[in-house]
Amino acid sequence: MLYAATATGLCLLLGYPLAYLIAFKAGRWRNLVMILVIAPFFTSFLIRTLAWKTILADGGPVVGALNALHVLDVTSWLGLTDGHRVLATPLAVVCGLTYNFLPFMVLPLYTSLERIDPRLHEAAGDLYARPAATFRRVTFPLSMPGVVAGTLLTFIPATGDYINAELLGSTDQKMIGNVIQSQFLRVLDYPTAAALSFLLMAAILAMVTFYIRKSGTEDLV
Repeated sequence: MLYAATATGLCLLLGYPLAYLIAFKAGRWRNLVMILVIAPFFTSFLIRTLAWKTILADGGPVVGALNALHVLDVTSWLGLTDGHRVLATPLAVVCGLTYNFLPFMVLPLYTSLERIDPRLHEAAGDLYARPAATFRRVTFPLSMPGVVAGTLLTFIPATGDYINAELLGSTDQKMIGNVIQSQFLRVLDYPTAAALSFLLMAAILAMVTFYIRKSGTEDLV
């Protein structure tokens, strides 16, 4: 579940500013930006994942730019790459998961942010609150339902995903979905596969319940 949790965190870090931009700053470009966010859904999940094999190829511009900036040296020290390539490394799997599930994070966040009354921001400004304080005390707390919904919609399907690890990772990168898929289709050990599926579902249910209770949004249950 580490890959899924990392991808969910990255989706939140990338998706929140994007959703904030669409809700409050996009203006007449709002619909266009929303279309660009939703557009990947019109393409097969498999095709989108395969496209990342080309994007992250050893001789591609991404690897060349990362090598020029010596970023791969840092990621190698962190254990995300092998220092020379991105494909078939944990970083490639996380990139694929983040890209494929980012819209699931942006849409709930946008819906939550768009419901915030702009007059609340004006009131905070009238009370001499700086933009950072307004975001911390007004915007973010009111957007918590979107944060919780987005993280759940991202984390749950990412946990069971096996396509990204299969196509973008190596034999060393395994997710629980790959193990279950292997038990079903290769080993043909159906009882073990069914047991693993049930344990995964139970673990996700327990974590989701704990997360919702701790986030203070019990009304979402």
